[in-house]
Amino acid sequence: MTTISPAFDLACRSSLGARTELIREVQNGLHSRPRSLKPWMLYDELGSRLFEQITALPEYYPTRTERSLLESHADAIVASAGADSQPLRVVELGAGTAAKTCLLLAAAARRRIDVIYMPSDVSADALGIACREIERAFPEVLLEPVVVNYVNSPPRLEEFDGSTLALYLGSSIGNFMPQESRTILRNIGSQLRNGDALVLGTDFVKEESTLIAAYDDNEGVTEAFNLNVLNRLNNELGADFDPAGFRHRARWNPVASRIEMHLECVRDQYVQIASAELELHFREGETIHTENSYKFTDNTLDALLSDSGFKIESTWKDGRNWYAVTLSRRLDEDQCD
Repeated sequence: MTTISPAFDLACRSSLGARTELIREVQNGLHSRPRSLKPWMLYDELGSRLFEQITALPEYYPTRTERSLLESHADAIVASAGADSQPLRVVELGAGTAAKTCLLLAAAARRRIDVIYMPSDVSADALGIACREIERAFPEVLLEPVVVNYVNSPPRLEEFDGSTLALYLGSSIGNFMPQESRTILRNIGSQLRNGDALVLGTDFVKEESTLIAAYDDNEGVTEAFNLNVLNRLNNELGADFDPAGFRHRARWNPVASRIEMHLECVRDQYVQIASAELELHFREGETIHTENSYKFTDNTLDALLSDSGFKIESTWKDGRNWYAVTLSRRLDEDQCD
């Protein structure tokens, strides 16, 4: 198959649309009480690099645990996705640098399956890295990268003469409120045919100390990642945040079953955001809620998928039951229980 160069479109994204969306969400989130910012704002060029560093930290178990599960079960996942005689379209939400996806592409290569890979992400830089690595390692794979905020602009898939495997890895689904999570899965499900597969990575509830350490590491990389959103607003919207006036906070909310990341104001201060036409007064102790990471149980995972139009077919967990990789099938409404 002919490989499309990943550079063809990544530099041509609509910066005007992205900027308008950023301004709108900043206005909405920082006017509200409690104040908040959308988690996708964390992933500018520097934020994406910092997150890649986080995934290699000893405290941050999700990435290496999920990778181990995919290494062990990639062949089973690809075999379940469709027949060897048909091409396979792999559609990934929030692909990032797609480091773990290569395990599945390698399994498809072993089965001599023709593959179209469609990674989507808000970060053009991360997608560029992903496509260059995949083009080098799997020159036979057809690449169709899409720079998009898949939450607000879900991917639209054309008719395809083969099977489609949707991927949503890294427990990224946990960054969204339960209703938002269902909307994301329903949106991708609406683009799949009956029987197409979804592979979902989810982090499970465990000891609070383990969870807190994963989001507040000893090296301070997660703190830098969280604070960088203020630098982004300074650089892109003409804000005058002093990052030293805020500190990173990670909290476990057992009622909501989620880790919360906040930026806590350490002193009374005023902040202007020129492009958003905002002048804000932050009081000492006030926080900006930047990210959630929901943690699942067997019951809540099953409910999420079934409510979104999927039926679980296979679930693989590590030995400590800390993490799950789940393969489910998209079902027509009249087939759902």
